[in-house]
Amino acid sequence: MQCFFIKQHFINMTKRQEETPAELWELNPLWNSLNESERAEVTKNVEIIRYEKNEIIHREGDDSRYIWLLYRGKVRIYKEGIGQRQQIIRLLKPYDIFGYRAAIAQEGYNSNASAFEACTAYRIGRDLFTRLVRENGQFCYNIMLTMAKDLAISEIQTVNLTQKHIRGRLAEALLQLRKNYGYESDGCTLAMLLPREDLANMSNMTTSNAIRTLSQFAQEGIIAIDGRHISLLNEKELEHISRLG
Repeated sequence: MQCFFIKQHFINMTKRQEETPAELWELNPLWNSLNESERAEVTKNVEIIRYEKNEIIHREGDDSRYIWLLYRGKVRIYKEGIGQRQQIIRLLKPYDIFGYRAAIAQEGYNSNASAFEACTAYRIGRDLFTRLVRENGQFCYNIMLTMAKDLAISEIQTVNLTQKHIRGRLAEALLQLRKNYGYESDGCTLAMLLPREDLANMSNMTTSNAIRTLSQFAQEGIIAIDGRHISLLNEKELEHISRLG
């Protein structure tokens, strides 16, 4: 396995060639519209990078030199507020892309991205990506669809975080984790071990309020808690709480 180090954000990262790396168009249909020569150029220039748990991938304000497609693991997208408190905007799952909006706009990233757990991502230079957007109409349309979906999610989240009460916000966060990561083999335990602090940051509340509200949900038989493992026992009631706000 060939390894070398890249210096980014003053952090040493190891770039590793996967044993059998999949092509981008095998992972995300966004890339299916690339023709043979475009695919060859992407294959030639794409980097496969391993990030350790909590490692920063990009910081808010950094020059948007790259876009990423997450291959394995989970990534958090967040903003830092007063007192360095994090507001988690999105939790990404494998095959999601990120960093592309800033690259298209030719401006700095407007949020931070870090590895929630050890993960692997494909990294593509901005110049190649934006050239594909300009020259391949179907690829550009696919990017527009992705951006529209991300915008819709952001608008919904804005309403949730500003208008819903604590119970509604936490219920929505749990349902979002279910949607993104699904369940373990038992069919009810979320396949995501999220620290209480991160769950609070997703829900725009203090950690103590998140812990208290989780305990209330557990007492009401809506969820079950075993350490970081959270099982959803009554999805309909969670959806009801989320709708009520």
